[in-house]
Amino acid sequence: MDKMRMESMDLAKIGAEKIGQLFPNCVTETRDAQGNWKKTVNLEMLRQMLAEEAAEGPETYEFTWPGKRAAIAKANAPTRKTLRPAPEKSVRWEGTKNLYLEGDNVDALKLLQKGYMGKVQVIYIDPPYNTGNDSFVYPDDFSESQREHERAAGVRDMEENRVFTENPGTHPRFHSRWCSMIFERLLLARNLLADDGVIFLSIDDNEKTNLMKICDEVFGENQFVAVFPRLTTKSGKTPLTYMVSHDYVLCYVKLRKDIFVGKTYADDSYKYEDEFVAERGKYNLKQPLDCNSISYAGSLDYPIEHEGVTYYPGSDPEKYRERKSGKHAGRDYAWRWSKELYEFGLANGWIVFQNGRIYTKGYLNAAIEKNPAGGYQIVYREKTRKMSTIDFIDNAYSNDAAKKQLAAYQIPVRFDYPKPTELIEELLASYYDKNALVMDFFSGSATAADAVIRQNARDGGERTFLLVQYPEETGSAAFPTICDMAQERIRRAGGDFRVFRVDASNMKETYFLPQEYSFERLQGLEANIKEDRTAMDLLFGCVLDWGLPLTISHQEQIIDGCTVHICGGRELIACFDENIPEEVIAKMAQGRPRCAVFRDGCFLGSPEKINVEEIFRRLSPGTRIKVI
Repeated sequence: MDKMRMESMDLAKIGAEKIGQLFPNCVTETRDAQGNWKKTVNLEMLRQMLAEEAAEGPETYEFTWPGKRAAIAKANAPTRKTLRPAPEKSVRWEGTKNLYLEGDNVDALKLLQKGYMGKVQVIYIDPPYNTGNDSFVYPDDFSESQREHERAAGVRDMEENRVFTENPGTHPRFHSRWCSMIFERLLLARNLLADDGVIFLSIDDNEKTNLMKICDEVFGENQFVAVFPRLTTKSGKTPLTYMVSHDYVLCYVKLRKDIFVGKTYADDSYKYEDEFVAERGKYNLKQPLDCNSISYAGSLDYPIEHEGVTYYPGSDPEKYRERKSGKHAGRDYAWRWSKELYEFGLANGWIVFQNGRIYTKGYLNAAIEKNPAGGYQIVYREKTRKMSTIDFIDNAYSNDAAKKQLAAYQIPVRFDYPKPTELIEELLASYYDKNALVMDFFSGSATAADAVIRQNARDGGERTFLLVQYPEETGSAAFPTICDMAQERIRRAGGDFRVFRVDASNMKETYFLPQEYSFERLQGLEANIKEDRTAMDLLFGCVLDWGLPLTISHQEQIIDGCTVHICGGRELIACFDENIPEEVIAKMAQGRPRCAVFRDGCFLGSPEKINVEEIFRRLSPGTRIKVI
């Protein structure tokens, strides 16, 4: 029987294995701090294998800060924490596809790696702006002391002597910790993004430049899409120069950029209409428009007579005839429309003669298409367009609008800089998949969840959300933490969700130095599972370890007095009772699950474990058997 790992993925180990697949000779073995052998990348050999492609010397283009290497190491390091289910705080535990995770988002992102890697399609985050003004969530002042920064940057030696003089006009210590904080989280978030995924990030001028450099590194400069300025407020005061009334939404994609669609607008969304709108009944119309279906077949070498002027298929007939047989023939010197199409366009007002040239009119929602029955017809576009980078310069997307939305829910918790649902709704509407998994790991007041619910109601989508929020205390008796308040907002918005809490491992700590062991401590280790952990805690610890979705279906069955947990039909079956009878083991095996899990303490010894393996080998040979 295999032991469950009960820790998140070791991303550094996975990276070394991928390098080993490309360059086997660059992977060697070294001992870790405990003396165990582990695979390690030989960086010098890798540099030689890459030859000229490897960066040599000190002069390389990069964005760095004190603590960057530590942030990478922290992001790659596995965690032994777990997610404990909280059905009592959830809404429609069975059946919902939405998730709300309470706890530090670094731990949560690590725990989600195995089950959600490459499965999140849309991420929206509103991280701390590093202004020192935000009231909740993570501390919004990531500046460190002068001494702390100088030691990390190597400005001071071990004896606290200054090595060089720092420019007093710059203060990177106010940015370094913030950069490490966001860098670590984005490295983990990128793993979760699907290949067709997109991430939107709210930020202001204080860290916009740094955030864009970090995103360029994490996602790639070529994956940058746009920066959307957003109106924050039209009122305010400033003691010195200009009043800053906007912040930004950055947009990056994982791999693909063909994932954005236009928004369909109501009939009154455009100020002007073309003249064919009033005559729709006159023509054989169909939706939607396919501009590529227009046929230009037919002779393009014809003169046009209009009001006594003859127009040739080129500005100069003689030059056109000379070019016709050369390499420029047909390029910008011939009509784009056949004579038949031209005559239809002329009769219907699509042709304009002006200053000795011929133009075709452009229409917002109408075009000409080949008629299968012969000739041409006018067809109408949906009133759609792609989102513009100035769409959010509007009061509907301001902080003031967001505060009014929160007030409408009658929840007595104040947020200084909330985001309105309309902002995230517009971002969701711009993404092509209406069934996307939407994630926000700085979820605050749960605006993202509210936006998902509203947008689904608007366009019939089946988007789901996955929120992560640290349970910061609010001082409110009704809603002691931000999580309590946010969950109530989702309930009042008509949403359902499963709640999980980030917590310490379900397993007892067994790593002690020899001198730390005592008889009492050894007695406590007879059972390796903590006393306060329930069967549900153990079950979803296994779900995480097995890489299954946290919204997986769950049923409990009582079989001969034993409680058996069945997840996802045949995905996983588990029983954590003691001294499980053979009859129960056999009935579990008859379901042919992919994985079966038991407590190590379920069995008296090795013979009982061997018997379980024999039962499964006979009845369900494809099942993997694991113990915790």
